[in-house]
Amino acid sequence: MKKLISVLLMVLLVCSMAVPAYAEVNQSRAVIGADLTDEQIESVYNMFGVKRGDPIELTMTNAEERAYLEGYVDESLIGTRSISCVYVELLPSGSGMAVTTSNINWCTGEMYVSALATAGITDANIVVAAPFEVSGTAALSGIYKAYEDMTGMKLDDLAKLVSTQELTITGELAAEIGSMDSTSIVNELKLMLDVTKTMSDDEIRAEIREIASRYNVKLTDTQVNQLLTLCRSLEGLDGEALKARVEDVQSTLQKVSDAKNKVVGFVEGVKKVVDSVSGFFDKIKDIIARF
Repeated sequence: MKKLISVLLMVLLVCSMAVPAYAEVNQSRAVIGADLTDEQIESVYNMFGVKRGDPIELTMTNAEERAYLEGYVDESLIGTRSISCVYVELLPSGSGMAVTTSNINWCTGEMYVSALATAGITDANIVVAAPFEVSGTAALSGIYKAYEDMTGMKLDDLAKLVSTQELTITGELAAEIGSMDSTSIVNELKLMLDVTKTMSDDEIRAEIREIASRYNVKLTDTQVNQLLTLCRSLEGLDGEALKARVEDVQSTLQKVSDAKNKVVGFVEGVKKVVDSVSGFFDKIKDIIARF
């Protein structure tokens, strides 16, 4: 059931992406983990849905991943090998973000979308994949590398670090309250950074609890303090630019939520039909058995 919902959701998201028909072919990059075998690389390209050699291919090492992950991500999630891979395609301005995943068991599409907005990345179609299940935390490093290589522009180092911090905290929250609620709470905090700069830590803690209550979520003291730390980090970024990107992200996340609801409704409808047909044939079998 979960796999069917994931597949149908991916189809809905791809179909809902507003990419103008007149747009030129967009730049794309594939960033491959340095520790994969050729066979594993081929399997990842199948997940990307593109042929090897079509996008320009870059390599990501574990050392490069650690430059952004150490100090923010638990060592068990970083590992010693570079496995996560990404396919990044730039889209025309205003197209929005679309992130799908394959064999990623900790990070979700909405978590990536939110964190990438913090880093300054918008308007892209991204696939995060691995030949077997991994956390996906290292994928951000690959996306940064692909984006900078395509645009020729270096993303702000602080923004990249805060983006990684956000993904980690959101992921830990998601394990308890769900990824959609955790990203929504974080994005609401991003929208009020001009206010939080003048607030005390206790005032921000109270605000965090108030935001969480709107999602019927009760946070622990540890979770509140994690969000407080993230909020203080976010205050070091360009608040106005971030606010504009967050507003776009919220529109994307709403589409994701709507798509999930449609998929769940469709699957439940199919299940009812199947159950009904199954029940019909069970009755026929009972009637036949009586003769």
